[in-house]
Order: sequence, then C-alpha cells, then structure tokens
Amino acid sequence: MAQTSVTVEHVSKHFGTTVALDDVSVDIPAGEIFFLLGPSGCGKSTLLRIIAGLLPPTSGRVLFSGRDVTDLGTERRNAVMVFQSYALWPHMTVEDNVRFGLEVRGASKADQVARVAEALDLVRMTPYAKRKPNELSGGQQQRVALARALVVRPDCLLLDEPLSNLDAKLRLEMRTEIRRICRASGLTAIYVTHDQKEALSIADRMAVLNNGKIEQVGRPQDLYRKPDSTFVASFMGETNFLPATFLGTTQIPPMPNQPADVHLAGLDTPIGRLIGAHAPAGLREGDKVTLSIRPEAILVGVVGESDVPNSFDVTVHDTLYLGEVAQHQVTVNKEGRATTLKAFELNPQILARDSTQQQAQIFIHPRDVVVLKG
Repeated sequence: MAQTSVTVEHVSKHFGTTVALDDVSVDIPAGEIFFLLGPSGCGKSTLLRIIAGLLPPTSGRVLFSGRDVTDLGTERRNAVMVFQSYALWPHMTVEDNVRFGLEVRGASKADQVARVAEALDLVRMTPYAKRKPNELSGGQQQRVALARALVVRPDCLLLDEPLSNLDAKLRLEMRTEIRRICRASGLTAIYVTHDQKEALSIADRMAVLNNGKIEQVGRPQDLYRKPDSTFVASFMGETNFLPATFLGTTQIPPMPNQPADVHLAGLDTPIGRLIGAHAPAGLREGDKVTLSIRPEAILVGVVGESDVPNSFDVTVHDTLYLGEVAQHQVTVNKEGRATTLKAFELNPQILARDSTQQQAQIFIHPRDVVVLKG
C-alpha cells in the first residue's frame, strides 16, 4: 500500500455564523499514526471529514504528498473512512462485505479473491469469512470494517472514534490491534477520538484541538509530560494545578536523574517553595504562572528527612485502594492555609489501607513540575 503524507494548510470551516475550524494547519508524515484529540465540538471530526473529502473547507487546502486534493472527492483522493458504526451489510458474509469495495472499483475476480484473503488475514478474521455480521462480536465487526477499508489499498486511512461502541475490555484489546494493523499495512492513519488514553496508547503523534484551533501538536509523552497550556494539561489526564510566582532560575544539589549543574525555575506556591524543570521561555521574576503536577508524580512515603527540595510533610485524609495503585488526597499546611493535592501511590505498601489523618511525606521531582504561563 502506498504511503502518503497529509498536509492541512490554513483550513477554516464555517457553518453559517458558527466557526468549526479556525485557520488550522498541520503536517502528517507518510506512514504516521496521527490522532486528532479533543472534547466534543472542538472541530476534530469536521477536520477529519475535510481531509476525507466529505466536507469542503471554507478556506485553506488539503494536500496528499504535495498534491492539492481540496476539490477532489473521497474516491479520487483514495481516502477511506472507518466510522463509529461498522455499517456492515447484514445479509452479506464477512468476505462479501470486504469484497464489496473491490467490486465497485471493478477489480478482477482473481484480484478480489487474493486481496480479500490478504485483508482478512491482516485483521485475523480468516476463520470467520463465511459468517454474517450478526454472528460476530463488536470487536470482530470492527475488524471486518477495518478489512473492508484496507482491501482497497487506500492512500490514507481515516478513523472516526471507531471504538466508541465497544465495551471497556474490547476497547483495550482493539487499541493494540489497530496499532498493529496500521503498522503492518504501512498506512498513514488519522484517528479521531475524545479518549486521551486511547490516543496515548496508539498514536505516534497527536494534535489537541479546542474551539476549532490546535492547542498543541507532538508525541503522546510530550503532550502528557510537557503540555503547553492548562487546557492540554487538564485534557490529557488528571493533574494538580497550583498558582505560583516565578522567582527566577535556581541551582539545586545533585538529585537522581538530574544533572547537578542544571539551572531550574524557583517558584513560590501555596505549599511552599518548589523547583521546576519545565518552564516556558521569556519568564521574568515576579511573573504569575500556573503549575501542573500529575498525581503519579507526587511520591508518597512515611515521614522522614524533609530537607530535600520539593519535599513536604502532609496529612493523608482520604485513601482509595485500587490494588496496583492507591489514590490519596493529601493536605499541605502552610501558614494556616491548607492546600489539597491528589497523589497516587504505586504498588501501595507504606500507608494503611483504611487509615485517615495519617502523617506522611511527599516528594515531587523537578522534572515533573510543569510551569505554564498565566
């Protein structure tokens, strides 16, 4: 199958007075699994349909490997969409559903047989070729829908929340399968979802959209660990936000996984002084900022030495034991002001399962303190 890059240049889409997309630009290299992520109404499905050729943009253009396809229909740009509903023909067998697109395109009988077999093998549905859709599970029907898209050898595979109709267990299984299938086929795949865990587990890169604009583009680990805005930080998972004042750069003693001579951000916060490693350029002393600290970055332990930077005595006032992790609500008291944070304890052993008002200590590594403007 051909590998095709996709470029979106300054695309806007208006529905009357409603602006669904506002000057969106993004480059997707050939062979990449790229996610469009964001809340309902952010414009991600509209952008996918414009890339597919199902909607015309109000302005801007779409290019496949440098070729302007803005005015071409879906078939002429050879992009195939997989929707939330599998849209399988109920009276046809699995192999007939997969063959349908080839028949429409006039492929020879021999070619149809070979390509249907290849597609069913890729999605591991060969043993079910003679079954009807109502004899399949939801996950199996989704595999058939993928095979039907892949059999025509598209230049670009477009997926619009394909797992939303599956139960939680099947969604987990199909995440791995979709990544495997896209990798094995070498396709450029563009995938829309509002589920950040789905995106984190499958994507090579992703774009987070909000109100018709792209907030940030990058690798999953970068958007999760180094968000550019409070919106991205909150959308990509649970986090603690703290207001802070930038105190300038500072130097700290050697710490694990941290070079000794790195100059980091000094921060005044409601829980005390913090050191952060990820600060935007251009900050001046006295600037007001917001800190994002993931719950799993707050390490919880018994009370011990407290002279380590970013170490605070806390009171644990609520614990939810979840097996491999415990979720704690911890309070830091400073000058009569209590600040509550959410913290995760991995492989919980230290804190009693049913304890309340237990004294403990937290440590936050500077690399996990993300400084955001505003």
